[in-house]
Amino acid sequence: MTQVLLCGAAIVTLSMGIRHGFGLWLQPITMERGWTRETFAFALAVQNLAWGLAGPLAGGLADRFGAFRVLIVGSLLYALGLVLMAVSTSGLAFTGSAGLLLGMAQSGTTYAIVYGVIGRNVDASKRSWAMGVAAAAGSFGQFLMVPVENWLIGGIGWQSALFVLGCLALAIMPLAFGLREPERAAATGHQQSVGAALREAFGYPSFRLLMAGYFVCGFQVVFIGVHMPSYLKDHGLTPDVATTALALIGLFNVVGTYAAGSLGQRMQKKYILSAIYALRSVAIVVFLSVPLTPWSVYIFSSVMGVLWLSTVPPTNAVVAQIFGVQYLSMLGGFVFLSHQIGSFLGVWLGGKLYDSTGSYDVVWWIAVALGVFAALINLPVKERAIERPLVPAGA
Repeated sequence: MTQVLLCGAAIVTLSMGIRHGFGLWLQPITMERGWTRETFAFALAVQNLAWGLAGPLAGGLADRFGAFRVLIVGSLLYALGLVLMAVSTSGLAFTGSAGLLLGMAQSGTTYAIVYGVIGRNVDASKRSWAMGVAAAAGSFGQFLMVPVENWLIGGIGWQSALFVLGCLALAIMPLAFGLREPERAAATGHQQSVGAALREAFGYPSFRLLMAGYFVCGFQVVFIGVHMPSYLKDHGLTPDVATTALALIGLFNVVGTYAAGSLGQRMQKKYILSAIYALRSVAIVVFLSVPLTPWSVYIFSSVMGVLWLSTVPPTNAVVAQIFGVQYLSMLGGFVFLSHQIGSFLGVWLGGKLYDSTGSYDVVWWIAVALGVFAALINLPVKERAIERPLVPAGA
């Protein structure tokens, strides 16, 4: 278990840490290339959508053949996408590299893949806690990597910085050896066909409610993560404030994700999720209502950090609790697809509405309304294990 947690946490640290700083490239790339913010935002929107669409496939392959192979391919795609992102000179090429390639890479190197291995190798009594540890690692990656990425952009330029990150992405490959599973690990437990597993999940109301809540999560966090640096600069704050804000989100999310995973062992996870979404809306309303200063940004970022990815451990733990772990990566990939559809809309609407109105205000208030919606729809979720008829072995 220790090896799985350490290697899984390190992989998530790299994969999530690199992507969390992409908002820092918005202004240098658009200014040098002469693109609109919508061009950049659309590419990252495609990235999130490609990540979500490829997630169930990557998860299914990991469930069937093991996470190791998927992680190797994902690492190579990540490095290639970052290099091509640096040399893209048209909006279409940028969408293909920063959007399609990096989205596919992230589907094979992030939570759904790592959580599938954790689910199969960690006892159910510690599963939520272990997922919290992995999510906290991803948060630490944001705290660690955002200042590093800002320093790289300032020191060697935005293109060279992407080349360096491409080399870092290749470090996922040796770490993947720590998540190799024996063949029998993927074949234990209740045996069920892929089609039966999908019909069962999508026919179960609680699964659909979890997907709807995760849609909101994606909309909120990706809009804030990508557009907040530009929002702050538009209001006269320095780039250092934005860098500090993103780093604080990562730092405090270490606490939030670990706490959410630990609390998931002691109380119903649907209440944790409902509270997270409600508190996000409250935090945004307060942030928009007070004067914008560096300290108001830092406080908002710290509060949002506690709530940032803290939805991840309880959501995935509920899926495992209801349906078991045989197809956990695949089902987690479908839930995450909903998250990424929300991410697509959050990042794209941020750029689209800014270009048409000159302000991010409308999108902020959409995020508030969606948070209230998510808080309410998580309350009816049923967490108990689904009852299945006994099927004779080999049937």
